[in-house]
Amino acid sequence: MSLLQVTTDNRGDWYVLWVCGELDLVTSPRVRQHVHDAVAQGRRRLVLDLSAVRFCDSSGVGVLIAARRLLSSCGGEFRLILPADGGVGAAGAAGGVSGTAVSGGAHVNRVLAALGVRRLFAVYADVDDATSGTAEPLSA
Repeated sequence: MSLLQVTTDNRGDWYVLWVCGELDLVTSPRVRQHVHDAVAQGRRRLVLDLSAVRFCDSSGVGVLIAARRLLSSCGGEFRLILPADGGVGAAGAAGGVSGTAVSGGAHVNRVLAALGVRRLFAVYADVDDATSGTAEPLSA
C-alpha cells in the first residue's frame, strides 16, 4: 500500500495536484516529480492541495519550497491548500482523492509555521478559492 496518492486536474489556467497521505523522505520525490513534469509541460499556475496530507517532514517542506522557487523562476504562480481546521477540503469534496476523511492540512500548516516558512506561501482554504482569481490568500 502506498503512503501517498497524487491525482491531477485542470481548473481553468490552473493545474491542481491533490496529495493524500504522508509527505516524507520516501514519498516527497513523487510530489517533486509531479511538479517538475507540470512545469516541463508548460504549466505555470500550480495549486498543491495538501488538505489530505496527514504527515509532513522536512523533506516534504523542502519540496514545497523548491516548487515555489521553480514556479517563481519561470514567472509562474504557486498556491497551497491548507485548511486550518484540518478537514478534508477539496480533495474529498471535489473527488480529487477518494477515501475516508483524514485529519490533514492543519499538520502541514503547523509544520510550516513552526519552521517560520508559512509566510512564503499563498495559502487558500480550498481549490475553488485558489483558482477563482477573486479570493485572497489566508493570513499566515
